[in-house]
Amino acid sequence: ALIYDSPVTGTQRTYTYRDLLDETARFAGVLRGLGVAKGDRVVVYMPMIPEAVIAMLACARLGAVHSVVFGGFAAHELAVRIDDARPTVVVSASCGIEPSRTVEYKPMLDHAIDASEHPPRNCIIVQRDRQRCELTPGRDLDWNEAMASAEPVDPVPVAATDPLYILYTSGTTAKPKGIVRDNGG
Repeated sequence: ALIYDSPVTGTQRTYTYRDLLDETARFAGVLRGLGVAKGDRVVVYMPMIPEAVIAMLACARLGAVHSVVFGGFAAHELAVRIDDARPTVVVSASCGIEPSRTVEYKPMLDHAIDASEHPPRNCIIVQRDRQRCELTPGRDLDWNEAMASAEPVDPVPVAATDPLYILYTSGTTAKPKGIVRDNGG
């Protein structure tokens, strides 16, 4: 179902359809445990790692609306999208790994949350080996720890017209606009 092959980190992971379903159902359980329900928003601010796909699929499984924010965006741009989407949870990683540098996501996420008027209740952070980060007590959860105790959940029925995700325009000509895509599309 999913093959992750990163020439930058030398990491390879393969997921069967069963593996992906199991991971998705368990992460949906993590989100539900944090109060995420049908119609709630979840911002996904991550590098291109398998956990990003799992997070998006888990949101769909719950009927929650995910919004992927490009990991290269600085704190201000992330804060604008957080304030517009008003997520219950942000899913992120400690860092992004590029050929010539490591990009620390967590400090940008912290600054964005501090600058936002509608901060999320919780953040779930994938700790990457190359650059781990300090978690904010009471707000942040470690992905692996949360998944270790998560109970899988069944999918929530949704209508074809229910929102699936929000994708923002670039904002080069004005404030970024959230484009809502439905499940049936």
